[in-house]
Amino acid sequence: MEMLLLWIGRLAGLVGVVACLIAIGARLGGAFWIAGFQVGTLLQAGIAAMVLGCLAHLVVLTLRSAGGG
Repeated sequence: MEMLLLWIGRLAGLVGVVACLIAIGARLGGAFWIAGFQVGTLLQAGIAAMVLGCLAHLVVLTLRSAGGG
């Protein structure tokens, strides 16, 4: 379970960073829409993915510190 949470955290974090970078780049380029989505929506989705990644890593850290891993 610990390894699964680690990989979920890594993948979610990576997807979140990429989504945020795309949203920021598009907005700096003057675009308001990407593939039918507003740039702000893409940015929020990226932030949510990074939060999911952080929470998954936090669970792993708490399991390790409690000796439950």
